[in-house]
Amino acid sequence: MAQLPNSLEARDSAVQLHSYADARRQEETGALVIDKGEGIYVEDINGKRYIEGMAGLWSVAVGFGEKRLVEAATRQIEKLPYYHTFTYKTHGPSIELAEKLIEMAPVPMSKVYFTNSGSEANDTAVKLIWYRSNALGQPERKKIISRVRGYHGVTVASASLTGLPNNHRSFDLPIPQVLHTTCPHYRTMKRDGESEADFAKRCARDLEDLILAEGPETIAAFFAEPVMGAGGVVVPPDGYWEAVQPILKKYGILFVADEVICGFGRTGNMFGTETYSLQPDIMTLSKALSSSYQPISALLINDDVYQPIADESHKIGVLGHGYTGSGHPVAAAVALENLKIIEERDLVGHVKAIAPTFQKRLAALADNPLVIETRGIGLIGAAELHHEALAETPGALGARTNAVFHENGLISRNMLDAMAFCPPLIITEAQVHEMFDIAEASLKSIRESL
Repeated sequence: MAQLPNSLEARDSAVQLHSYADARRQEETGALVIDKGEGIYVEDINGKRYIEGMAGLWSVAVGFGEKRLVEAATRQIEKLPYYHTFTYKTHGPSIELAEKLIEMAPVPMSKVYFTNSGSEANDTAVKLIWYRSNALGQPERKKIISRVRGYHGVTVASASLTGLPNNHRSFDLPIPQVLHTTCPHYRTMKRDGESEADFAKRCARDLEDLILAEGPETIAAFFAEPVMGAGGVVVPPDGYWEAVQPILKKYGILFVADEVICGFGRTGNMFGTETYSLQPDIMTLSKALSSSYQPISALLINDDVYQPIADESHKIGVLGHGYTGSGHPVAAAVALENLKIIEERDLVGHVKAIAPTFQKRLAALADNPLVIETRGIGLIGAAELHHEALAETPGALGARTNAVFHENGLISRNMLDAMAFCPPLIITEAQVHEMFDIAEASLKSIRESL
């Protein structure tokens, strides 16, 4: 896009370093400046409207412009704009939100710890797991296993958990305590003649082989998303979780379910943990917790995790960890109201009702020869583009498709050549068709231009 002198685009390029962007390209082309949003739509500063097919960053569950959340924030700012949860102090919104999350948890949980982003939640989980190992007299039990293509954030620890090469390159990551096991993506990881059921079993064997090779007594935890998000929307094969979870139990390894994307209705249940009958010891939550109207995240830990941590903090005299914004009263108040909206409007039921249409239209994208595979569940999915057939470098076709989507009024996100779809949960059936009509027409025009 052209940058006019003193335009917002030019001013932005002059002063701001962007996430997940080529900084030199940013200097040349500028960024798309979004000015307002309503429902599933956003509008740029030139008045062009887009379907926000990614709900921002997988996160604006109740849509843009929800007045109840604005009012909740305003009420709380007027009453108590800020207070902390350090040194035996607290406030009403953080207490009420913690109570609500314990009540909503799909498996028994003991305590909630608030952070400000999914990255911080997963980073804190690593620290607390290490702290617990020391409390239990198991200082050697510090290794963490996650999965190739898994995504858990961008702090030093959480970026190490993330199994994507560009999150490691030139950052000197991952840290030595983090290991990665097989990505459960059947199409790309299967062996010749291997059935989906056999592939799921092999993923579990690969995990157990890694545990045994490293020494079970050295493995503290396994981190995994119920459905992989930023790694390309990878839906696990049937039988995967049934095979993996007993291995974790067998070796006394904690299971951390990263519900940052899957939580609060995305997969057709309140949590992905319910969709796949998971039994995590820790759950990390963010994004749709407040529909990203305020930065907030949380860890839920069960009693088996909590008790040794409590003992160690008593022994030392303090749990030496915390964030200025943990349980921020405005963020907590907005999150509480957001959860009320999700429940009162039965958005989980709405996802179940609308998902068949969403998934049918997603699957139909495979009629275009550019699409090698579609995959998804609930209101999340991806269409993988066949860059090999066009002798394209990985990601080039995805970037081109993303640009055409934008031009035609649809914001998606290409993860290399996987085009993601993750709209606000409030999307209607007519809007699902509108979104995929744009995607289909865009893919058709790209195909015809080759």
